[in-house]
Amino acid sequence: MEHPCIRLIRDEHISIASILTSILAMIQRGPEDDAENFFDVLRAMLFYLDEFPARLHHPKESAYLFQPLRDKAAHLQDLLTRLETDHAREESAVRELQHLLAAWEYLGTSRREAFEQQAQRYVRFYREHMQMEESILIPEAKKLLTDAQWRELDAQFEAHQDLFAANRPRDPAFDRLFTKIVMSAPAPIGLGRTH
Repeated sequence: MEHPCIRLIRDEHISIASILTSILAMIQRGPEDDAENFFDVLRAMLFYLDEFPARLHHPKESAYLFQPLRDKAAHLQDLLTRLETDHAREESAVRELQHLLAAWEYLGTSRREAFEQQAQRYVRFYREHMQMEESILIPEAKKLLTDAQWRELDAQFEAHQDLFAANRPRDPAFDRLFTKIVMSAPAPIGLGRTH
C-alpha cells in the first residue's frame, strides 16, 4: 500500500519538475519579440520555486520524513545530511536565479549567459535531489517508519499541498500565480500565444 504522503510527495515532485522543464524550454525559446511577457513568466516560475518548495514542501520533508529517519537509521545519516544541505542551498540558489534574471532583463543580453548557465545547473541539482529522495530515501522510509509516523506524515502533507499538483484544491491566494504561468507561457509550454 502506498501511503498518501508518498503520493503527495511524488505529485509535488512532478509539479516542481514541470516548472524546471518549463524554465529550460523558456530559455531555449528566448524572449523573441515579447520580452516583457518572457521575463514575467520566468519571474513567476522562479517565484513558485521560492514560495512552494522552500516554504512548504522542504520543511514538511525535513520535519516529518528526514527527522524520524535520522533518529532510526545510522546508514542514512550522510544522505539525510546531503538532502538537508540541498534544501538550504536550494533557497539561496533560486534567489540567485531571480537576481540573474533581473540582471538579464534590466542590463541586457550580456547577462543572458550567466542566467542560462546557472538555470541549467539549478535544474540538474534539483532533479538529482528529487531522484535521491524517491529512489533511496522513500524506499528506506517504507521499511523503517512506524504507522504513527506515517499518519503524521500523511496529515502534514495533506494540510499543505502544492498549488500546481493535479487534482488538488488550490489555495485561492495562489490561483493568480498558477493562472499567470499557464496562461502567459507561450505554447507549447503554456496556453499563451506562440509569437
